[in-house]
Amino acid sequence: MLTQKLDQVESRIAAAAARAGRKRSDIQLIAVTKKFPASAIREAYALGLRDFGENYVQEFDAKRGELADCPGARYHFIGHLQSNKSKKAAEIFDVIHTVDSCKLARRLNDELGLPDIRLGRPAGMDVLIEVKLSTEPAKAGAAPEDVPALVDAIRACPHLRLLGLMTMPPWSDDAELSRPYFARLRELARQNGLQHLSMGMSHDFEVAIEEGATMVRVGTALFGPRKKAA
Repeated sequence: MLTQKLDQVESRIAAAAARAGRKRSDIQLIAVTKKFPASAIREAYALGLRDFGENYVQEFDAKRGELADCPGARYHFIGHLQSNKSKKAAEIFDVIHTVDSCKLARRLNDELGLPDIRLGRPAGMDVLIEVKLSTEPAKAGAAPEDVPALVDAIRACPHLRLLGLMTMPPWSDDAELSRPYFARLRELARQNGLQHLSMGMSHDFEVAIEEGATMVRVGTALFGPRKKAA
């Protein structure tokens, strides 16, 4: 089942890249495995996927003991990061997509400088700035006008490597409604000299690719709907 779904997602990515005159190799597929067991990650890993997205620090911390035999896998934190979870996030993730304040950036940098925090892995961490482009109260992220100062703050942190920007448009069944948000994020990245754009999910990643996404975060299209809490 996952093999078939992965083939479908790959076909969608390739078609979107072709429409945009881009190479498939320029786009990183992040398989979003939140609410799915470690066995789902292992199955996807066996099919060649190496990048996995998680939303909750504690949930992934509970899974990672079952993933020791997945060398080369990279784990991306894509949820809202609370300050009291930043040390554990720094320890167990390879990339954090949701840095949204100078305070959080400096805290992560300080924690990454602690002895043995990365358990033998490189001390530095790749990060992206989450930008809030919608007016939805539930959405997190830095305001667009605050991005330049946050870029400077992260670049001043020796243990952080700033890759680019991330955003989440308001949910809609119509993927085209996401396009203005993706285009705005692309322009913000250009203005700040940033290469990577983490944007697009199962329902709208083709539009995101057409607007320049270099990372797409795909869960439902690969693993099916998540079970809702009772």
